[in-house]
Amino acid sequence: MSETPVESLSVADAEAELSRLTAELARHDALYHGDDAPEISDADYDALKHRALAIEDRFPDLTSAATPSQVVGSPVSSQFAEVRHGVPMLSLDNAFSDAEVADFEARIRRFLKLPADEPLAFTAEPKIDGLSASLRYVDGVLIQGATRGDGKTGEDVTANLKTIVDIPHRLSGSGWPKVIEVRGEVYAPNDAFDAFNAAAEAAGTRTYANPRNFSAGSLRQKDPTITAQRPLRFFAYAWGEVSEPFADTQWGALEALKAWGFTTNPRSTRVENAEGLEAIYNGLQTDRAGLGYDIDGVVYKVDRLDWQARLGFVSRTPRWAIAHKFPAQQAQTVLEGIDIQVGRTGSLTPVARLHPVTVGGVVVRNATLHNEDEIARKDVRIGDTVILQRAGDVIPQILGVVLEKRPASAAPYVFPTHCPICGSEAVREGDEVRRRCTGGLICNAQLVERLKHFVGRRAFDIEGLGEKQLVAFHERGWLNEPADIFRLARDAEKLDQLRAEDGYGETSVRNLIAGIDNRRTIALDRLIFGLGIREIGEQTSLLLSRHFGSWSAFYEAGKAAAGGVPSPDWTRLAEGHGVSPRTLSVLAAAEPTADDPWPDAPLDQKLAFAFPGVAAPARRALAEIAPDWAAIRRLSEIARVEGPSATLGEIGGIAGVGPVAARAIAEFFHEPHNRAVVDALVAELTTIEDAERPQANSPVSGKTVVFTGALERFTRDEAKARAESLGAKVSGSVSKKTDYLVAGPGAGSKLADAQKHGVTVLSEDDWLALIGN
Repeated sequence: MSETPVESLSVADAEAELSRLTAELARHDALYHGDDAPEISDADYDALKHRALAIEDRFPDLTSAATPSQVVGSPVSSQFAEVRHGVPMLSLDNAFSDAEVADFEARIRRFLKLPADEPLAFTAEPKIDGLSASLRYVDGVLIQGATRGDGKTGEDVTANLKTIVDIPHRLSGSGWPKVIEVRGEVYAPNDAFDAFNAAAEAAGTRTYANPRNFSAGSLRQKDPTITAQRPLRFFAYAWGEVSEPFADTQWGALEALKAWGFTTNPRSTRVENAEGLEAIYNGLQTDRAGLGYDIDGVVYKVDRLDWQARLGFVSRTPRWAIAHKFPAQQAQTVLEGIDIQVGRTGSLTPVARLHPVTVGGVVVRNATLHNEDEIARKDVRIGDTVILQRAGDVIPQILGVVLEKRPASAAPYVFPTHCPICGSEAVREGDEVRRRCTGGLICNAQLVERLKHFVGRRAFDIEGLGEKQLVAFHERGWLNEPADIFRLARDAEKLDQLRAEDGYGETSVRNLIAGIDNRRTIALDRLIFGLGIREIGEQTSLLLSRHFGSWSAFYEAGKAAAGGVPSPDWTRLAEGHGVSPRTLSVLAAAEPTADDPWPDAPLDQKLAFAFPGVAAPARRALAEIAPDWAAIRRLSEIARVEGPSATLGEIGGIAGVGPVAARAIAEFFHEPHNRAVVDALVAELTTIEDAERPQANSPVSGKTVVFTGALERFTRDEAKARAESLGAKVSGSVSKKTDYLVAGPGAGSKLADAQKHGVTVLSEDDWLALIGN
């Protein structure tokens, strides 16, 4: 199904689409940054993000702390201690053509008001495809190393980073600041990666799909002696917090880093103007295969640091830098089969099983097929020779079929209508492109993933229950629903079995019991999020908890909404061009007679007589689905009795929730087995804490607040939660109605907008003083 252009979206459609894209991008961020297991190519990810950013740009009021323009990376793993970066590690905008690079240079010239003949110098650096890391030095000594994480908070992997030969434990030379955070990329040379995989395959141990996943997995080892055995390297290219300036230019900074003992990329160079950038890009693209390590583009940075400071940031990306991405690499191979994978939310995802082929130095055996519509659109058949594209060194995608090589026996692929795991019906709802298993928690494919979500850090956060334990306990038949986790803590027989057969010591068993029992008291928003309802993320769970206040109110609303899910006919009617809520009200109130009072009237007149007040565009839409009097009467019946219930409308009307999430809640509670699972879980809990009600008499009650820049005293989520608890409304854009703009370092266009509208601008300290802490 083709996407509606962003410029044609209504506010409601834009809100629903942005909610979908936000959830999908968050999932892919977690897979890429958190699990080192990406499912889609960089090109597909960029397309999703580009659409989301376009929606935010057209509808700035939809921007929130969770939407893509405000998000970098993914939350840190609970496996490591958290590290707060002194200066956030931000992402870069992408360019995919020479025209976009020329536009990048032109924007900088306009911003800096540079004449056309004044040289504009850049530092151009190969974009290493590895894992970003930050190294904190005090008095020249490495005291801490961290991953990027979500950009503001990373994982403490100091011991592992110290095993990498390119990372000095003590800085050489002189002139380094008292405190400096050195940033760079951990990567694996291709030859060393291939040798590791060959040895691992021979030994029957884990192999890795590509050097980027290998680097990330190696750096996240709990045992640094394992990391020390991995062939990791490090290129330094940037810095974060510094106690004092140490260079005037980006190039000078790279020279300083090299003098202090770091390895900088030898292909980095200083060039002038867009022509110089194009030349370095073409050279690196030509030499890419022979570099000995993976790169996926070139990063351009304005060379003068004072100009970087003037240019500042737009949202979470710098104006003064951009990543010019390389095009994807392609090959041809034979499609040997199509496997259907079932995800945590029940989505059936087709994966192509390929005859192994090398693309860009990596052996590829699988590729994404996205969904059944894509298979049908491309007419991909088992036995076909397909064109394979690998972009960004992740799971490749199939671009199309070489029809002249198609075997005579190749038949169109029939997508399954039942789950391959549990046999439950697999359905498509409305215009959704994915088919989903309706088995829920009775489906083994979904169960372990749902339990992982349930015990995760953002949900119930149960210590001692990781994926390994969940899988082992499920395979024994101990865990088949969330309530079983709490039953386990009181099951003496199973706990004795852990001691006797699994080597659990008394302390380990005691800690497991404590970790579970500590979560018998749970906050309402964590419980809602932990249920794993499709479309209900962490922020939406918080909004729902604040609206309903208590578990009983939310639960009753969910059950009431389940009885009021609109029929497919009502949904199609409501989505008709020109069919507004008022039109639906007119149709519902009309109740046309059984016999046609105007048998000889044209159809448009019949509609006008039957539904007085309905505008011509709506009548034209109705005429397409109601060609006669019986169909007109049916329209009235659909509008009157088959629409959403008042409760479903209430949930959908909660600011930030919307109709898509509301329907997901209704569908969840509509399933008897889901209600049974929830009832069993709640019976095991001691207390479900009511949501904190926003204050009505705080200094910011009823005020509209916008947060911008790289906040240092608190995260954006913390700031928003605190403001909302004090009764303020947090917006993503500045307007005349904004009362306060809280600006951190790097505040850009929103600060200019605030000054234009006369909005009060506060520093983080000013804000804390205003709210009293």
